[in-house]
Amino acid sequence: MEEDKFDCIIVGGGIAGLSAALTLAKANKKFLLIERGEFSGAKNVSGGVLWGTDLNRLVPNYWEDENAGFERFIKHRKLTFADHESGFSLDFKSAHYETPPYAGLVVLRSKFDNWLAGKVEEAIAESDFAEDSLVATNILVEEIVKENGKVIGIRAGEDVFHADSVILAEGVNNLLTRQIGLQDDYVPADYLATGIKEVIRFDQKVLEDRFQLDGLSGMSNEFVGASITSGIEGGGFLYTNKESISIGLVLGIKDMREKLKKSGKSIYDVLNDFKAHPIIKDMIKGGEVVEYSAHVVSMGDKRVMPKELYADGVLIAGEAANLLMNSGKAIQGMDYAMHSGILAAETVIEAKEKGDFSASSMKNYRTKLENSYVMKDMNNLQGAVHLLHDKTLMNDVPNLVCDFAKDFFTIKNEPMQPTRKIFGKAVAKHSSWLDLIKIGIKGAKAL
Repeated sequence: MEEDKFDCIIVGGGIAGLSAALTLAKANKKFLLIERGEFSGAKNVSGGVLWGTDLNRLVPNYWEDENAGFERFIKHRKLTFADHESGFSLDFKSAHYETPPYAGLVVLRSKFDNWLAGKVEEAIAESDFAEDSLVATNILVEEIVKENGKVIGIRAGEDVFHADSVILAEGVNNLLTRQIGLQDDYVPADYLATGIKEVIRFDQKVLEDRFQLDGLSGMSNEFVGASITSGIEGGGFLYTNKESISIGLVLGIKDMREKLKKSGKSIYDVLNDFKAHPIIKDMIKGGEVVEYSAHVVSMGDKRVMPKELYADGVLIAGEAANLLMNSGKAIQGMDYAMHSGILAAETVIEAKEKGDFSASSMKNYRTKLENSYVMKDMNNLQGAVHLLHDKTLMNDVPNLVCDFAKDFFTIKNEPMQPTRKIFGKAVAKHSSWLDLIKIGIKGAKAL
């Protein structure tokens, strides 16, 4: 029995689970990673930007691998405020970002996760448990097995696998986390969003010329404005891949349900309206849609997190713990998943050395998270999360900024108005000085 027992079973072959597995393999631990897809990434339709440098910690000098799973590194960042016909962008591009390890990588998850799983297999082959540690795909975990209140393994079909510990990295639909009582069965729609995305393919030279890309440099562009989302709470995004772009929307589920019911539109209609916006249609002209997907994501509100992230013999990592943050500067989720997976594995390694997998020992994972940038951001930037749902920021500010820009950048055969008058006119049309002061104070406190 003991020889068949794993040090750890990881449920989920996404970024959090694979990061935990790679950490365990390098530490010569015996583990089983179970993924319900045919391969890691097979059921993960999302993509976006992996921020930070944790990947270099897991796969040193990953950029030297000609088959590395990323599409491009971020060199160019844009934040665009849009009304119904215009867009005003904060635009930053710097050669500073060209030096590896890169601070941001554009990834397509099906490709990236599969590549990272290959690195896990390589690490297993070099470990002392080359014949015992496993990555098992196409398996659905149906139950977490407990004994005397402690998690001791998992059940998949008729098979039961035992372990000293279990890391749940099952994603946002965290049914196993709910089964063991760490997450409420019902999560209010107020705290969740739907991400809807298309991948649009171009000739590579057309893509690079259109978005001013050089080599593997890439761009991320976020969009703010009610005209972008058909009035639904949320925002838009565009990321450049090697030969395609990922473009889409993140929409609050509660508001989306109410607005779609009133308008009679579908979520796909909303995406098509976004693509038809004057500032977007020129970007995607001539491209071919090769993929469409939608999935649920957390909005970064701490209130949706599980009651706790550990218990006797079990840890919760990544999106299963609803670790995601949209502070307005960036949408962070994959980096949180990677970091939490590493910390979860380190906790298991320490617990193995002590021979103690009780809740008091597993609590070290929570301590590690609280001391990391992940929970420091989650704790410190909740104001920013709530600010992004403010109607003034979503509706008034983009319209005001775009109206100001129209007058400011339009040259007529008449005397020019002072800039203060142009801005004052835009404020009077779309908002008030008092509302702008209020949103300014909120922003200063939030950030």
